[in-house]
Amino acid sequence: MIMIVSHLLYLAISLVFTVWVARTLFKNGRIFIVDAFQGNEQLADSINHLLLVGFYLINIGFVSLALKYGDRPVNTVQSIEYLSTKVGLVLVILGIMHFFNLGILSRMRRKQMQSNSLPPVRSAPLKAKFIPETVA
Repeated sequence: MIMIVSHLLYLAISLVFTVWVARTLFKNGRIFIVDAFQGNEQLADSINHLLLVGFYLINIGFVSLALKYGDRPVNTVQSIEYLSTKVGLVLVILGIMHFFNLGILSRMRRKQMQSNSLPPVRSAPLKAKFIPETVA
């Protein structure tokens, strides 16, 4: 019975944190994506939604796969340690995914900023004009 309760708590806590991080990235990342796509809100919203789906797939998949691993608790103390280890690992993975998404958004914005700036102007080397002397 203690294993079932531990698994259910692990799933509930992990999914709540996954949804919270995903919604935060979706909501607050939109402005960067709109900027990266030069104000094209329809394209930005589409990309933002695709990033959200990918984030959910990776993190919920990880939570599901990690459910199987770890020592099985037989008492309350071990159950709390089990839960702490599992949730801690999920939080680390969510943090890594968060910084990964920030890196993508930053790179997209940097490319957009570079494409909007004018290329540097090279000055042509000065050529001395040859003026022949006139012979009188």
